[in-house]
Amino acid sequence: MPTSMTGYGRADFEDEKLRITIEVKSLNAKYIDISLSLPKGFSEKEIALRNLVTTQLKRGKIALLVSYQRKEEASPKTKINERIFKTYYKTLQALADEVGDTSSPLFSLVLQVPEVITDNTDNTTVKEDWCIIEKVIKEALQRCAQARQEEGKVLATKLSTYARTIRHYLQEVAQLDTPRIDTIREKLYEKVRALAIEEQLDENRFEQELIYYLEKLDISEEKVRLEKHLAYFEEVMENGSSEGKKLGFIAQEIGREINTIGAKAKDAAIQKNVILMKDELERIREQLQNIL
Repeated sequence: MPTSMTGYGRADFEDEKLRITIEVKSLNAKYIDISLSLPKGFSEKEIALRNLVTTQLKRGKIALLVSYQRKEEASPKTKINERIFKTYYKTLQALADEVGDTSSPLFSLVLQVPEVITDNTDNTTVKEDWCIIEKVIKEALQRCAQARQEEGKVLATKLSTYARTIRHYLQEVAQLDTPRIDTIREKLYEKVRALAIEEQLDENRFEQELIYYLEKLDISEEKVRLEKHLAYFEEVMENGSSEGKKLGFIAQEIGREINTIGAKAKDAAIQKNVILMKDELERIREQLQNIL
């Protein structure tokens, strides 16, 4: 069964220390396009996480949101270095007094110095938390993949319906084809009989030209090829899970045979069925954009 590129997955985790929510949204795209939203402190995990998403979902426009909260922090995540703060403050205060500046917001300026406020996060805690976060991410990705498979089943049903409808119209074309050739042959003979009254015609040459003309109007091979393409389309759809591109190539071949039938038929009733087949093929192409 084909797999859709549209899906959604969510996973949650909560204990006495952590609260984690992971959301994964996936839409159709020609290539893989990953958007990550990670908490501060886990930016170094981005490459590994992108590889994980690519392995699990393969293709599509994918957004992954990580919501992470530690409960009742025992200590602040940042630390103020008082010694450096006082040193900078006294130095700037002395300079301000020397130039007679009394309006400078020295306190806020000194707080912006990189060495004054530093990260106080425990690396061991970060590693332990990431192990849990990673498990929840994998669960959310798996649920998104399952949602894509379910959506793929719905798409498969639609695609099969469209393919069967094309086959129905092809059968209509086949029924119209035999009387079409007979009608064309009879009209040609009538015109020749009218000409024969005025001029003498070479019967052998006429038969050769007639055969050549009828061969140009013959759509027997196109009907056979179209039937085979439709059968192969359904075979690939039933047996493959990530065959969107292959199904697209088969749809191109189906369209080529339909167009050739329309160009060669020169029959209003057949042309009507050709238009209906094109309409169903366009529906197939629209749905294939969502297939992985």
